[in-house]
Amino acid sequence: MLSFTKIFRRGYRVVRDSELIQILNSEIKYEQSTDQFKGHTVGSLGNFELSWDGKRSKDVVLKRKCDSGEEIALSAKLGYGNFVELGENSNSLPFEALMKICIKKPELRSLLQFDCVIENKGYGLSDFSISRVCYLPSSSCLENEVYRGPLFSDLDPQLQAMYKEYLMDKGIGEDLTNFLILHLHKKEKDQYVNWLARLEATLSKPPS
Repeated sequence: MLSFTKIFRRGYRVVRDSELIQILNSEIKYEQSTDQFKGHTVGSLGNFELSWDGKRSKDVVLKRKCDSGEEIALSAKLGYGNFVELGENSNSLPFEALMKICIKKPELRSLLQFDCVIENKGYGLSDFSISRVCYLPSSSCLENEVYRGPLFSDLDPQLQAMYKEYLMDKGIGEDLTNFLILHLHKKEKDQYVNWLARLEATLSKPPS
């Protein structure tokens, strides 16, 4: 026979779990019923194809092969919080996105790598900035300690502008960045709701 203390502890634990389950259910219902992205510009992939979008991964990968034979690979994931105050009606998304772009010329092993940030401008709009441009002898050097060039902000402003125009000519413009930053926020929300649901299911499972 269970002692009174053990019965009390078990009953207290059941009540505590029940309260937590109610809070989790409330949060799940709120997230599922709230359209946080209403009014945001959907954007489009343009000539890119969605190559990877794992349900449990943070990033997405896009690829494109140009008529010239150039191959472009782009990966993106949510970055840091956007703390810029844009006003109550700005419809601002809370996070910026980190974007890495690799461009390979046909019949060459070397490639160009651009590290970029997609910035939420509010009112359903976005833009991207370049933080670094690297020349890599081959794709095997992606993780190696090779010289990656100066900070992008240290380059001549005219050269900075030309690099951005170069990427825009490759199809990396506002339409694509709108798609990416919205898609990544929706992806993060889906993962959050699934995480809440797994917690709720674990707590709801009766002890064996």
